[in-house]
Amino acid sequence: MEKIKIAVNGYGVIGKRVAEAVTLQEDMELVGIGDVAADWRIKAAAAKGYPIFANTDEGRKAMVNQNISVTGGLDDLLEAADVVVDCAPKKFGAQNAERYKTAGVKFIVQGGEKHETTGHSFSAENNYASALNRESTRVVSCNTTSIVRTLSALKRAGLLNKARGTLLRRATDPWESHKNGIMNTMVPEPEIPSHQGPDAQSVDPELDVVTAAVKVPQTLSHMHYWTVQLTKEVSKEDVLKAFSTSMRTAFINMSDDLSANNAVKELMLDLGRPHGDMYEVAIWEDMLKVEGDELYYAYLVDNQAIVIPETIDAIRALTGIESDPKKSIDKTNRSLGVTQRFI
Repeated sequence: MEKIKIAVNGYGVIGKRVAEAVTLQEDMELVGIGDVAADWRIKAAAAKGYPIFANTDEGRKAMVNQNISVTGGLDDLLEAADVVVDCAPKKFGAQNAERYKTAGVKFIVQGGEKHETTGHSFSAENNYASALNRESTRVVSCNTTSIVRTLSALKRAGLLNKARGTLLRRATDPWESHKNGIMNTMVPEPEIPSHQGPDAQSVDPELDVVTAAVKVPQTLSHMHYWTVQLTKEVSKEDVLKAFSTSMRTAFINMSDDLSANNAVKELMLDLGRPHGDMYEVAIWEDMLKVEGDELYYAYLVDNQAIVIPETIDAIRALTGIESDPKKSIDKTNRSLGVTQRFI
């Protein structure tokens, strides 16, 4: 089998996870990573044997000074790739998009960029088919990915009327919590609705969804609380069955002492997940409640991991190497150890 050649531009929280996931796919080959830094992250990538490409002359000099072997520049990396996954910080992806277009390479940007950067926003279970053989797509953010997965599951079951959610957002990523973030305060987004609802509608314009969000002083994950008006009165079992139609949701229970995000993180580590990553939306089954045509539930989102399987599926869609979304999702899930229930 001829493998798709993948470049990862930006080796941070998402980039390193995308690179690792690519190496687990039987139909993909990682041709290298591009970056401007020469810190411990790039040294770790080099130690794994990943070809390192310097995006700037300054970056090349810094890498050489740190005894990092440099394979080439960004143009060399793009020439070697069929698809480049941009994992650069917010707003850089939009700038880099012009360079990718000039190089004639298909590309994926992350949810920090605007929908207009690619004209397509991706979620594997929703719109894989519309991404087939496109030149580019945008994998929506971690929170938006969770919203689309869960609400679409209800929609497929004919249960979704409208949804209203409150998001408790982690302050910063764990690895840099000593540099950024907040302490002893909470910071609401300045507008209601917050941006996640409209972002979910960039994937599915039919979703009637409104969100409000507040940044809280912790780093492990996001937490969502949802109130959903259903199309009819149903049982809790009907709702759980609907959520189970998403291959990337899983149920957790307070009764198992999985009552906080740190406990769920520890579970992921115990299950042997790389970095303790959780690719699924973890819905509290015993908290979920249905009263008439109203549904109340809460879940956790691993902001560092949830978009990784989506990105792998987006690669297959853009290249057309797999036209069936279910087959791609199954391949990706198996490679990452994603199962319907954790324990």
